[in-house]
Amino acid sequence: MTNYKPKDFAELLGVSVKTLQRWDREGTLKANRTPTDRRYYTYDQYLQFKGINTENDQRQVVIYARVSTRNQKDDLQNQVAFLRQFCNAKGIIVDQCIEDYGSGLNYNRKKWNELLDEVMEQKIKTIIVTHKDRFIRFGYDWFEKFCMKFNTTIVVVNNEALSPQEELVQDIASILHVFSCRLYGLRKYKNQIEKDEDIAKELQDGNKSDRGTES
Repeated sequence: MTNYKPKDFAELLGVSVKTLQRWDREGTLKANRTPTDRRYYTYDQYLQFKGINTENDQRQVVIYARVSTRNQKDDLQNQVAFLRQFCNAKGIIVDQCIEDYGSGLNYNRKKWNELLDEVMEQKIKTIIVTHKDRFIRFGYDWFEKFCMKFNTTIVVVNNEALSPQEELVQDIASILHVFSCRLYGLRKYKNQIEKDEDIAKELQDGNKSDRGTES
């Protein structure tokens, strides 16, 4: 079950931390306490606060597994087998198993977007993944809060062995490639400006004007 710090829980509810503190004192929404007396809140408290009845919930429990390329099909099947074993051990009934191909940096994955559409339609109760980067490489915390807005929980089993390290290298290489292309485009644009006599003259006149203003 997901636990939330007061700051994160306040953001989820759309209130201030001071409001949470006041509710805690008044007994309106009591905070839980760690052994070191730190406050925290749970997902069940969020559902109760929103007045959402989880009894007879017909929404689906979904396994989501992803690898970057079809050459990693064995890794994909290992993810699925592990997650099914996890669900069986916990007594969780799986309604849907999504096997996806595509980079964790790609926000245009068709199956992933279809899953998010179902989340927004409040058809999904729980999404179970082996690791955060199987769902999305960057920005996981944002997407987790997004799903929470539609009463969907993401369960991360945190099996590092099923989070291929070579994918991280591929994703970093993709980022470097994108930025290098942009830098190349900026250099090319700069060269074009320098070759254009009219633009170069306007820039020189502008610089002279700026220097005159400063003096």
